[in-house]
Amino acid sequence: MAGLHFLLVPLVAQGHIIPMVDLARLLAGRGARVTVVTTPVNAARNRAVVDSARRAGLDVELAEIAFPGPGHGLPEGLENMDQLTEREHFLPFFQAAWSMDAPLEEYVRSLPRRPDCLIADSCNPWTAEVCARHGIPRLVLHCPSTYFLLAMHSLSKHGVHDRVADELETFEIPDFPVPAVANKATFRGFFQWPGVEGFQRNIAEAEATADGLLLNTFRDIEGVFIDRYAAALGRKTWTIGPMCASVGGLDAHARASRGNRPDVDAGIFVSWLDARPPSSVLYISFGSLAHLPAKQVVELGRGLEASERPFVWAIKEASSNADVQAWLAEGFEDRVKDRGLLVRGWAPQVTILSHPAVGGFLTHCGWNAALEAIAHGVPVLTWPNFSDQFSSERLLVDVLDVGVRSSVKVPAMFLPKEAEGVQVTSAGVEKAVAELMDEGPKGTERRARAKELAAKAKAAMEEGGSSYADLTDMMDHVVVLGRRQ
Repeated sequence: MAGLHFLLVPLVAQGHIIPMVDLARLLAGRGARVTVVTTPVNAARNRAVVDSARRAGLDVELAEIAFPGPGHGLPEGLENMDQLTEREHFLPFFQAAWSMDAPLEEYVRSLPRRPDCLIADSCNPWTAEVCARHGIPRLVLHCPSTYFLLAMHSLSKHGVHDRVADELETFEIPDFPVPAVANKATFRGFFQWPGVEGFQRNIAEAEATADGLLLNTFRDIEGVFIDRYAAALGRKTWTIGPMCASVGGLDAHARASRGNRPDVDAGIFVSWLDARPPSSVLYISFGSLAHLPAKQVVELGRGLEASERPFVWAIKEASSNADVQAWLAEGFEDRVKDRGLLVRGWAPQVTILSHPAVGGFLTHCGWNAALEAIAHGVPVLTWPNFSDQFSSERLLVDVLDVGVRSSVKVPAMFLPKEAEGVQVTSAGVEKAVAELMDEGPKGTERRARAKELAAKAKAAMEEGGSSYADLTDMMDHVVVLGRRQ
C-alpha cells in the first residue's frame, strides 16, 4: 500500500494513544506513510516508540498541534486525562479536547496534499467536520471491547438506561449473545453522565457518517460480538487486533517506553524477574487513570503480604496520596523486600507481562491491559474501576475463562460512605490471589487456556490471520474511497 498517507488522531488519554501508535506501526509496516497528530506533551511521551519505528525503516512521524486548554481555564501543559487531579477540570478538559478541530484544520491546510484517510478515535467526533470540509475519508477506531460496544448499543436501542432510575437496579442486557445481568453503575457509556450527554450524541452522529469502523480485537475472542455489532450498525467494520501483539518488533527501550517513559529502569524489572521461578510472580497495575482509595490500597497491600507470593506492584498512589505514603513508611516495603518490587508510577507493562516469571496479572480491566494479558498468555485477577472495565471483566472471566474475580462489584463512588472505598478486604485479596496462582487442576486449565488464546492472538496478526486480512481489506477500501473523491 505504498503511497497512502494516513493521519491518526487519538483522544488525549494514554489508553487511547497507545493503540493508535500501535496502529501507526502496523500501517507503516504495510508501506503507508503515517502521521500521528497529537499535542506536545503526548508527543513527547510517545516519541521513543515512534523513533524506534523510524529506525526500523517505517515511515511514521508525530505532528504536534496545540491543546486549547488554557482557553478553557486549564493550566498550561495539562494535555492528558491522567494529569487531571481536580474534579472541576474534567468538563473543561473535554470541552478543550472538543476544540481541537481548529488546530487540526490548520495542520491539514499546511500539508502539500490531502491525506488519503484520517483515522479518528471514536471519542474525537470533532474530526468529522474537518474531514468533510477537506474531502478526507474518515474511519473511526474504537478502543473498548466489542462486548462493551454491543452492550451499549443494545441498552441505548431499547432505552434501558432511560427506564431505570436507580444506579444499582439490575436489568438484563437485551439482544445480547450471552446472558448478562447488569446495572447502570457498571454498564455506562463514556459520556453518559449529567452535563456531558451532548458529547455522546456527537460521537453517535460522527460514527454514523464515518466510512468504516476499526475494532482492536480479534475473532477468536469476540467473534459473536463482532458479528452482532457490525450487523446492528450496518457499517463496514474491520477487526485489526490485538494491535499490542505487534509490540515484539520494538527494541527493548521502546517496548519499555510504550505509552510513557517508565519511572524505574526496565532493566531492574528484568533482573528481578530473572531471579524468580516461571509463572510465580503476580503483576499489579491499575492503568493510567484509576486511583484506589487509600484504605483500599492498604487492604490490597496487606493481602499481598499475607499471600506470600512474589509480586511487582505499580503503585502510583504512593506518589500522590499522603495516607498511602504514611502507610508505606510504616515498613511494608521492608517486610516484603525479598519478594515484592514496588514502582511509584509508570511501569513497563509489556516488558513485565512478556517475562516467563509472570504468572498472573491483577488488572483494572482496561481493554489495552486485557489485550496485553491475552496476547502474552497471562491469566488475570480482575479489579474493574469504572466504565467499560466491568464488561471487560465479564468477557475475561465468564466468556474466555482466563480470569478470577476480586469481588469488586461497583465503582467506588457508589459505595456507602462508611465503607471508606474498601470493597476487597486483605483476606479477600489473599483468597483471590491464591485462586489465580493455584497450581491445581483449575489453575492449570486456566493457564493453558490463556496460552491457547495467546497463540491465537499471534496467529490473527500474522499473514494469513483474520486481523492481518482485515487490515489489508481496510487499506484496499481506502484506495477505493480515494478514487471516488
